[in-house]
Amino acid sequence: MNGSRLQHPAPAYRRIVLKLSGEALAGKGNFGIDPDRAEAIAVKIKQVYQLGVQIALVIGAGNLWRGAQGVERGMSQSTADHMGMIGTVMNALALQDALQRAGVETRVQTAIAMNAVAEPYIRLRAIRHLEKGRVVIIAGGTGNPYFTTDTAAALRAMEINAEIVIKATKVNGVYSADPKKHANATRYTHVSYDKVIQDKLEVMDMTAFTLCQENNMPILVLDFSSDDALLRAVMGDSAVGTLIR
Repeated sequence: MNGSRLQHPAPAYRRIVLKLSGEALAGKGNFGIDPDRAEAIAVKIKQVYQLGVQIALVIGAGNLWRGAQGVERGMSQSTADHMGMIGTVMNALALQDALQRAGVETRVQTAIAMNAVAEPYIRLRAIRHLEKGRVVIIAGGTGNPYFTTDTAAALRAMEINAEIVIKATKVNGVYSADPKKHANATRYTHVSYDKVIQDKLEVMDMTAFTLCQENNMPILVLDFSSDDALLRAVMGDSAVGTLIR
């Protein structure tokens, strides 16, 4: 079976929440859903899945809709945010299809009721799917406006007793300053919650970050475009990304 799971070597984490931006699925112009990108993501996730790691995914919708743009034009924040939540379900279905075709059994759960296309998010059911060896894609954000998908990732990680939140980005970790603007910026391999706040380092939105800090949930920021960064991180390679704890 293509999705059969291996037991060795032993990964560093048993259960993870992987936070993906909607842009990870984007096509030309950083917009829309590119099936080739979905398949590439599925390959990386399958590598980790085959190690026996339990994987929950939380995905954004920036490739389809950005609520801030609607709000700037006078749209209600609640309406704009609910449109974004629906966008995450579209992304989740595309990713589910890619994973299923790669031989990885996958379920989509959403915080907004869409019974024709996805299960409702139910904490214990999500955990049961993970225990049965299924990847769970959790869409719909938190189900409430005014909260980002970063916050959804932090919240779901706590609820399903994940060991770490892995935030997949376009940079290979957290830097002392913006590396695009400051050539002497240095990348941290490890950094404390307090230093992130003190130095105003960009990791995720403050609500999500505070939730992780208060519940001692480690956060790993890595460059998802690297072919093996996710795999190496799950195997405990401390040279990958930045670990915040």
